[in-house]
Amino acid sequence: MSTDLQNKIIFQQVVELLQNARQQVLRTVNSTMTFTYFEIGRMIVEEEQNGKERAQYGKQLLKGLSQQLTKEFGKGFSVESLDRMRKFYQIYSISSSLMTKLENQKKQSLTGESKDLILKSVISFSKLTWTHYVFLMRIDDENERRFYEIESEEHNWSVRELKRQYDSALYTRLSLSCDKEGVLKLSEKGQIIEKPKDIIKDPYILEFLGLPELHQYSESELEDEIINKLEHFLLELGHGFTFVARQKRITFDDKHFGIDLVFYNRILKCFVLIDLKIGELKHQDLGQMQMYVNYYDREMRLEDENKTIGIILCQNKSEAVVRYTLPENNEQIFASKCKTVLPSVEVLKELIENK
Repeated sequence: MSTDLQNKIIFQQVVELLQNARQQVLRTVNSTMTFTYFEIGRMIVEEEQNGKERAQYGKQLLKGLSQQLTKEFGKGFSVESLDRMRKFYQIYSISSSLMTKLENQKKQSLTGESKDLILKSVISFSKLTWTHYVFLMRIDDENERRFYEIESEEHNWSVRELKRQYDSALYTRLSLSCDKEGVLKLSEKGQIIEKPKDIIKDPYILEFLGLPELHQYSESELEDEIINKLEHFLLELGHGFTFVARQKRITFDDKHFGIDLVFYNRILKCFVLIDLKIGELKHQDLGQMQMYVNYYDREMRLEDENKTIGIILCQNKSEAVVRYTLPENNEQIFASKCKTVLPSVEVLKELIENK
């Protein structure tokens, strides 16, 4: 082995070691800061509970504490910041996925450690930062907050990704296709993918494409923008997706067909075919997708792989057309609306009411 090559190998190994060490330091700093804020919140709450006129005393306490801490440590201890720490303790000392982990760890603990000491170790292993928790605390519904907390930690969402998923109402969209037991599982375990319909969303939100919610673009333009922002589209599709091809050409009887987008889902171990349709979904579109799915099942699928899934993304659809075109026991072909702007609160409420 040449000296130059050996130096390059050593250099790469040292770089990797330093990068890992830097990440470890950042995780340690984040977890220490988060637990410290939790402890400050606990002290504030316990002190407030000793006050005779709690509301008024609480305001005076936060104001005085803010002035003293700012004088001692500088920025970061405004009344609003201290109030967030208090809220953090109030929320996460009662019910959260953190506390679920805490209870599990307490059962396994043989050392008789206190609740707060075990919580400190739980927070230390959490991948979420204080900024994650600041955002999560804005979500009033406990089940919804727990869902985003679990998904953020398990799939390493940045705060930006967390905000995007919340703004696109991921929890609401997944809840629409679930029964009460399924909705409860979302808040306890996050999104669980066991069968084809588990990966389906309706609608899909593609606001990152920058396209208007009108008929001012073609199917090819929509496809181009998806490919240009493939990373964002994969995030919207959900867990386990990898890109395979665009305009995948299949030929039989001297006729050529092009499947808009082909993906593979590693969790379900199957191909996922996506066709893009502008305007109203027609029964012919469903028939065409059935042909694509049949072709992949018979010609492309390996013996150890599961049946192919077909998804048609359209601007509008008739539930009756979908229901009567597809077989009753359909588990392979799905039609979902796609929106290129974030839905308003009114639209989300309408979706929930019409569930």
